[in-house]
Amino acid sequence: SAEYPIQLKDEGNKHFQAGDIDKAIECYTKAIKECKDKNTLAVIHRNRSACYLKKENYASAASDASKAIDIDAADIKALYRRCQALEKLGKLDMAFKDVQRCATLEPKNKTFLETLRRLGAEIQAKLKTTFSTDSRVQNMFDILLNEEMEKDKREKAANNLIVLSREDAGAERIFQNNGVPLLLNMIETGKPEMILAAIRTLSGMCTGHKARAMAIIHMVGVDKMCSIMAIDNEEIALATCNLFQCINDSLTGGDSREYGKEEALVLDASKDLKTILLSLLEMVASKKVSGHGRDQALNLLTKNVPRKDRKDKNNSRTLFTIDQGLKKILKVCGQVPELPDQLPLTENTQLIASVLLNKLYDDLTCDPERNNFRDVCDEYIKSKIDPNNMDKTLHAVNVISGLLQGPFDVGNALVGHQGIMEMMVALCGSEREVDQMVAVEALIHSSTKMSRASFIITNGVSLLKDIYKKTTNERIKIRALVGLCKLGSAGGDDYSLRQFAEGSTEKLAKQCRKWLCNPQIDTKTRKWAIEGLAYLSNDADVKDDFVEDELALKAMFELAKSRDKTILYAVACTLVNCTNCYDKKEIIPELVQLAKFSKQHVPEQHPKDKKDFIEKRVKRLLKAGVTSALAVMVKADSSILTDQTKEMLARVFLALSEDARDRGTIVAQGGGKALIPLALEGTDTGKVKASHALAKIAAVSNPEIAFPGERMYEVVRPLVSLLHTDREGIQNFEALKGLTNLAGYSEKLRKKIVKEKALPDIENYMFEEQDQIRQAATECMCNLVTCKEVQDRYLEDGNDKMKLLVLLCGEDDDKLQIAAGGALAMITAAQKKLCTKLTRVTPQWLEILQRLCLHTNPNIQHRGIVIVYNMLNSDDNELAKKLIESEMLEILSVIGKAADNPKRQEVIDAARACLVKAMDLDLIKPFTSPS
Repeated sequence: SAEYPIQLKDEGNKHFQAGDIDKAIECYTKAIKECKDKNTLAVIHRNRSACYLKKENYASAASDASKAIDIDAADIKALYRRCQALEKLGKLDMAFKDVQRCATLEPKNKTFLETLRRLGAEIQAKLKTTFSTDSRVQNMFDILLNEEMEKDKREKAANNLIVLSREDAGAERIFQNNGVPLLLNMIETGKPEMILAAIRTLSGMCTGHKARAMAIIHMVGVDKMCSIMAIDNEEIALATCNLFQCINDSLTGGDSREYGKEEALVLDASKDLKTILLSLLEMVASKKVSGHGRDQALNLLTKNVPRKDRKDKNNSRTLFTIDQGLKKILKVCGQVPELPDQLPLTENTQLIASVLLNKLYDDLTCDPERNNFRDVCDEYIKSKIDPNNMDKTLHAVNVISGLLQGPFDVGNALVGHQGIMEMMVALCGSEREVDQMVAVEALIHSSTKMSRASFIITNGVSLLKDIYKKTTNERIKIRALVGLCKLGSAGGDDYSLRQFAEGSTEKLAKQCRKWLCNPQIDTKTRKWAIEGLAYLSNDADVKDDFVEDELALKAMFELAKSRDKTILYAVACTLVNCTNCYDKKEIIPELVQLAKFSKQHVPEQHPKDKKDFIEKRVKRLLKAGVTSALAVMVKADSSILTDQTKEMLARVFLALSEDARDRGTIVAQGGGKALIPLALEGTDTGKVKASHALAKIAAVSNPEIAFPGERMYEVVRPLVSLLHTDREGIQNFEALKGLTNLAGYSEKLRKKIVKEKALPDIENYMFEEQDQIRQAATECMCNLVTCKEVQDRYLEDGNDKMKLLVLLCGEDDDKLQIAAGGALAMITAAQKKLCTKLTRVTPQWLEILQRLCLHTNPNIQHRGIVIVYNMLNSDDNELAKKLIESEMLEILSVIGKAADNPKRQEVIDAARACLVKAMDLDLIKPFTSPS
């Protein structure tokens, strides 16, 4: 009956008042099932909602209150209960809306008003934190770890996380918000893009913060980091390598934060550094590590084990590495990819290992250390030579090849040992092609200019000739040819290539070009064709033929862009030869006479090495796309890009940018960007050459296009480095031209030029005897004077800066006067005090100014009249009077009264402005028109 639910409801109310909430809920729940009248139902729901509030079951409380409100929207008790439940559920904005309705229904109710105020304040506070980093961090992880989320949202969150980690506050927030375990969860997904984002975020967090870096190593674990770097994915290996580098820099660089007492406990990093070093050495020879991972482990060792600075006496890291890992590095050198069961390698791994061996050997300080290094290598090789096991023996020969490309003396000494040469002879005669190939490569590496080992040359030439003639395998034929080219240049004239069956150098080079262009031949072998050209292109006829062969050039550039970076050196050598940008030996005429007299050989310049031939070759290279190849080569992120190679690339860039008309092409193909790293690191010669090429490009290009983004500011330092007095005049001049163009571009660039301390040098060159340099410096200053710091220098007392500008205006050189006059006009407009100073620096000031105002070149004349206007406008009445009482008034009147003339309008208008100013100052009466 309809009474029954009401009885149940009343019973529930009694239990509620008695404090037996569970019984009350039971009665209300039965009543709801029975009740048909919706108004009664609303009351029961509202009552049960109160029970749930007491039980802190807020979700049920809110849902019951909502059911009551659905029946009666103005049910004030239900509204307030729902408000309380929603607040507890953290849904503040919804709770706020409910209490707002309550307060509208009962505007005087204190409880409602109080709650309204309190929730309003809480919402404000919550908004603040929602937008602060903490919840952003949480939010990003939620998005990243949510499988259902769209891809682009996850990518965006990953990027935000990386960016956030690069600032100290952001990194700390991620760290404090359980970030490291969450990043590990991202890595566990196994998705490359998630792993990358996590690793890059960790790198940001470890940068420059020793304590945090140490905490992260312990939370992630070095083994875990190594296993990520070992994945067969180039990008992940590179990113993890970068993480290791950030950690290493933070642990070794220490950090400047104050840690107080616990410093000694917290921050002893030596143990962690040792663990990392051992783990990297473990990776070097492990089968579980991919080629990319191995490359990066070797790169990290190359970068961090040898001393950065020779003055540092401690080379214990190197000794430790040799002790624990030399055999492992040798094992990598000895791998023969053509044989089964080898370590995973990339095209570059073995050369990276050779570079590392070289760096370690170079870092040794005394003979006992060097002897030990040699002994370990010697024992290792002996242990691998086995007449009954050809594969093991091949491994030994390949190790020697690796040493010859690294610490050459060590390899050279080993080749001289009993039995090694015989072994090579035997391998050359083997039936297996892989044996021949390994032996021929070892012969190639053992013959460089340094190796005058006559037995290699004697035995080598005949062996290689023999192989070259007999073999039908192109891969071996090319290598044999390169060996002969190398031996030819190593052994001087006795074994020169003249006696080689194929005939002349040009013929050999033609054969190399044919191989280079043949896509049927594998990359590794075509690379050797470039090695051949690197030697043969010492000959001017060969260079000329090569640049005429556009297909061969393009094939070489394509290879230079390939993933195989072992090719960089040979391509760089070939380009240096083609552009003749090596250091020239000067031929002194007197000595030539003497040599002829004593019937000696006279070194003569080949006609095809004259200037016009070189220029033609440069044009051909640019047309074939040399710049984009160079840009890719510079980016090679590995120890293969040695300082020597960088210097060669810088030389080539400088040769290419000689002609101003070609610089647009170089910029369009990314040459501007590529030069910056070459100008900042490498050999001294290389840095100067790259900076010089940058100066040439900066002088004629729009900086935004040539050096996009932040790179614009990175160009300033290399250019300023060319201003030193020990640089050549042409370098000073072109650096000034480049800086002038940058200074005319933006205030931010002007500030950067000032910050790099360029002003004293620029001012010195304004005193220079040499006209072009003096003019370039003055033009540069003219573009810099709008900068506040520069104006301050002119305002200071006790220097001749202002005097110099005035005197330069009096020189008889139009361009110089335009620059100096422009600088004076701008600086006197900006700083009124300088107008008065101008009259005190030299008694000739008025005469110089009048000469400017009477100049036949309207550009100079206009600048002169603007200076006069600035002086009239300078609030110095004495000065204004002095000017108007001089002949200046007549000069201004004549110019100002002239008829309008579009060619000289600027000048005429400026003179009229001066006359109007003089009238305002009551120095002259208004013109009366002649009757």
